Amino acid sequence: MSLAFSSLLIIAAKSVAVYVFILLAIRLFGKKELAQLSVIDLVFILLISNAVQNAMVGADSTLLGGMAAATALFLVNSVFKVVSYKFPQFSKVIQGESLLLIYEGKVIQKNLETAMISQSELEAAVREHGVESCEQVTIAVLEVDGNISVVSDEFKTKTVKKRRGHRALNRQS
Repeated sequence: MSLAFSSLLIIAAKSVAVYVFILLAIRLFGKKELAQLSVIDLVFILLISNAVQNAMVGADSTLLGGMAAATALFLVNSVFKVVSYKFPQFSKVIQGESLLLIYEGKVIQKNLETAMISQSELEAAVREHGVESCEQVTIAVLEVDGNISVVSDEFKTKTVKKRRGHRALNRQS
């Protein structure tokens, strides 16, 4: 094995190690809303990527070194996705589980605290879904991707009407 090739393998291995470390660190320190990054979160991610760059490629700033690091990251990311798909328990460990925030108009305060979501952030998410207040929400769930899904009674009524109308159209055909 040539020195250049082994150097690229070392870069790939370091890149995978940094990937796993960052993944575990984000999971341990908690994620609130990866789907909706705040300015603080964005700056944090940019600084982390800059801080670990040298740990991955070291002094090798060649195109080949960068491509080796990127290839290793793409590969390990693909492997994690396949393993997460095939083994739901692994996915729960890495990504977490969805968390019920509101049930039948009642905010589940314990789950808000677990997710580190303030009451005002929850209310804003509810309004973004076209619902005036938390009391009108049937369920609200913090999804694993960081989005907050909101279902209200009004939405369920509209859905039922659409389905009935759709069935009536099918019968006439």
